[in-house]
Amino acid sequence: NKRDRSRQAASDAVAQTGALPVTPPEPAVRARGSDPFSGELRRREVLPLLVLHLIAAGPTYGNQLMDRIAGMTEGVLSVNPNTMYPLLRRLEQRGLIEGQWEHPERRTRRFYSITQEGREEYGRLMEEVRPFLDSVARSIDDIVRELYG
Repeated sequence: NKRDRSRQAASDAVAQTGALPVTPPEPAVRARGSDPFSGELRRREVLPLLVLHLIAAGPTYGNQLMDRIAGMTEGVLSVNPNTMYPLLRRLEQRGLIEGQWEHPERRTRRFYSITQEGREEYGRLMEEVRPFLDSVARSIDDIVRELYG
């Protein structure tokens, strides 16, 4: 294909100069996502619960939510925009939160507030997610105890 021909032409040009040895490129390795909310924490609805909790405390926007989550976990859990913004859209589509543009004519920041339906879902998730979070906390305590006595 065109990309392979282009790579080959560049490789041949470098080889002609003698400046660099020509070696075939290594196949690309995809890094695993560093977003912890892509696995078990997502399946257990921890992030939606946390987002509803933070929004229930007062209107906030996506970047502020990401910063607050990273801050409260000292950076251990960080959420990337590719996770946060689709989640906010889903919560809004479900009627759990409402978004308002700070400056509608410029669409700068969208502030989210929790709805009555969102408060009800928040209560449900609080009960549903607690056993999982308790299990995670016990597991971490066990690891620390095993390693450090």
